[in-house]
Amino acid sequence: TDICVKVKSGDCETAAAVANMTVPYGIYIEDYSDMESVLSASPRVDYIDEALLSMDKSFARVHIYIPADQSPNEAISFIRARLEACGISHEIETDRALESVFMNEWKKYYKPERIGKGMIICPSWESFDEKEGDTVITLDPETAFGTGKHETTRLCLELIEKSITGGERLLDMGTGSGILAIAAKKLGAGEVTAVDIEENSVKIAAENAAKNETEITVFCEDILVSDKLYETVGGEYDVISANIVSDVIIAMGDMFLNKLKSGGTLIVSGIIDSRRDEVLSALTERGFSLCEAMEDGGWVAARLRK
Repeated sequence: TDICVKVKSGDCETAAAVANMTVPYGIYIEDYSDMESVLSASPRVDYIDEALLSMDKSFARVHIYIPADQSPNEAISFIRARLEACGISHEIETDRALESVFMNEWKKYYKPERIGKGMIICPSWESFDEKEGDTVITLDPETAFGTGKHETTRLCLELIEKSITGGERLLDMGTGSGILAIAAKKLGAGEVTAVDIEENSVKIAAENAAKNETEITVFCEDILVSDKLYETVGGEYDVISANIVSDVIIAMGDMFLNKLKSGGTLIVSGIIDSRRDEVLSALTERGFSLCEAMEDGGWVAARLRK
């Protein structure tokens, strides 16, 4: 399935970073905003197709291709939610007829997967022979981001596994399918609160929590603009997890600092490797200390301490 995300040219870089989180093999970008400057520097322009010259240069398009073993709806939901969180106006174009076919087709390829030392992510329609000490998380992402197969999610899960020893209060920002919040709860966390700005993600996270017989509190709002939610979620958390995009991580820096208890742990992911230093510097400048950073497939996750 080809998914095309149309944004203003000035927002293309951020949109591309968001889209790239949904696929491990690259994206295709149409951006003609600098065409005039390029052509003015060229001695010959007669080889340029007229249709290309007439393209609207105020907008860019980011294309991603979703293969049969993945749900296009998950990618669409994730992209839409993250662009809205960044305040980026956008249009998403795709073949709706194909979406309905792939919605069920991808399930053939979604198999149980072992992550970290003892976590198993298993869809409800599959069975798994667990070993003693395994933590099995039953997960049906449907149209929410977070199957455990993307590098950003796997890295976050590994860091959560290292951070939960029992009884911790955890806040999960951008919960998606609820995978991180549910994993934390099953690993022994105490009170777990999850937040997402996408209504469907919140619904799916709650459903997945019920399937795992875990109790998490889920909210659907933007904590950066909702004073009510900011107050409602409280503070003094032992752990905050956020698998989101770099710009939102930076924007949430002060919120992370205010919501974590002294000595608390911040886990962030969704950072493309080219922005590693920028994001980590923004957090350390606010008073966090870096404990460790992990990389996989061009993505970075980090564990920091307040």
